Amino acid sequence: MWVEMQIGKLKYHLLALLVVLVWGVSFINTKVLLGRGVTPTEIYVYRFIIAYLGILAICRFKVRFCGWRDELLMAICGMTGGTAYFIMQNVALDLTLVSDVVVLVAVNPLFTTLLAAMFLKEEHFTWSKVLGSAVAFLGVGVLTFHKGFVWGDGLLGDVLSVLAALSWAIYSVIIKRLNSRHTTLEITRKTFFYGILSGLPFLLCQSDFTPLSTLFEPEIAAHMLFLSLVCSMLAFFWWGRVTKGIGAISSSTYLYLDPIVSLVAAAIVLDERVGLVGLAGCALILLGIIIVERHHLHHG
Repeated sequence: MWVEMQIGKLKYHLLALLVVLVWGVSFINTKVLLGRGVTPTEIYVYRFIIAYLGILAICRFKVRFCGWRDELLMAICGMTGGTAYFIMQNVALDLTLVSDVVVLVAVNPLFTTLLAAMFLKEEHFTWSKVLGSAVAFLGVGVLTFHKGFVWGDGLLGDVLSVLAALSWAIYSVIIKRLNSRHTTLEITRKTFFYGILSGLPFLLCQSDFTPLSTLFEPEIAAHMLFLSLVCSMLAFFWWGRVTKGIGAISSSTYLYLDPIVSLVAAAIVLDERVGLVGLAGCALILLGIIIVERHHLHHG
């Protein structure tokens, strides 16, 4: 019986690896679009609009009101897990190396653990969480300042990456409350909707827009569609299935592979290299995350 259960869960583990691969590569797609002149806000808003239309089609364009309290929470999800997270991440990718951004953004599970311990009754502080948090934040500091202590675009990009991770953590804690009352598909659809609404003002504040002729160039369109339909619509839906199939704790451990996938992709596609000090910062962050999650891995 136990063997049959493990074989049954194997498909969810394989799906989790596929999602991590997709999300890890997405940083490269965004970097390419930025290099072609598409702005960080345009990438985010256009990506979410296409993904939202795709989800609406799956839901047969059925939309329901979830009550004022949950609608407000989902609006906050759209602002934190959508607008704030992706715009800050995209701006960071425009200012600094992909390798910096992917590792710094990867501390979001750590922020999530800390926020959950403060605001969710089922989570508590432990010595492993405190120690792991200290080690990881030391790593964040090392990675952030490994290029020097001079304020500039690179440092600003690193700071925005950490803020993006914090924004995603806030989103994750709210999602944990909503999951008991709504389906993953409904939460994702609402997140995209409110993410678009909160992102449009930033888009309208732009002085210049990428010409439609550029957006419809085959290479640009291919990267945008991959981010929209695969990285957003499909990957979020797949991740919902993974979470239900093997649990939130087990599935979250796969997210720690994101930096490795992205660093390898950045080295191959963009020829980016991380120095020894940067690698030390990466190692401290991953070590801190492992310390924090050690209890969950043994008892999850």
